[in-house]
Amino acid sequence: MLISTMYHHINSDKYSNNLDIFINHLKYIKSNYNIVLPNDNISSNSICLTFDDAFFDFYYYIFPLLKKFNMKVILAVPVKYILEDTLVSSNDRLSISHDDSYSNKESFCTYKELKKMVDSKLVYIASHSYSHTNLTMSNNLSLEIIESKSILEKKLNIKVDTFIFPFGKYDKRVLDMCKRYYKYLFRIGNGMNKDFNGVKGLIYRINADNLKDEKNIFSKKNIFKYKLKSLIKSF
Repeated sequence: MLISTMYHHINSDKYSNNLDIFINHLKYIKSNYNIVLPNDNISSNSICLTFDDAFFDFYYYIFPLLKKFNMKVILAVPVKYILEDTLVSSNDRLSISHDDSYSNKESFCTYKELKKMVDSKLVYIASHSYSHTNLTMSNNLSLEIIESKSILEKKLNIKVDTFIFPFGKYDKRVLDMCKRYYKYLFRIGNGMNKDFNGVKGLIYRINADNLKDEKNIFSKKNIFKYKLKSLIKSF
């Protein structure tokens, strides 16, 4: 089975994890799971780690840990908010609240930082749309789904074959277009997957923000619930 986890911030005010707890969480995963990315082979205890939104705290806190533990993750990037570079200090960037993030682009990673992480081979880039909007309400899906992919590929000199739905929102119109341009589609839903084909073509992710300890989401009770959720959704 394939577990995929979803994270956002570290040491922030919302949708976040405490850094010390998260370090122990990564150590637990490293010791108990086979960490995979799309296109990798799946074993009985595979896990795919995903981080949404490419906030600067990912570069500042998580990227050094990935290098320390030699761990690979997916980073979902909302293209509209990515600057080429910035002179704003790290402390000022980290102090931006979650609610103010989308009106202050310094709260996100820059292309310079993304390129450094891509070159490490530890960070696998996915599109998180262009403007991080509810795609079911969008009048410009071409920009959100197709152009976001093109921009990331050109800026970072990579192939982008993975899309992560903002807010987990999609409908048939959104899904049909995404399937034409991406091989892997990630959603929200606290379920498990047999492999990267997901459940009916969508890869379920477990919400792993606000962790209480390093391994609670992997308890037998929770694993049973994730499996049951995906079984129900498979019909």
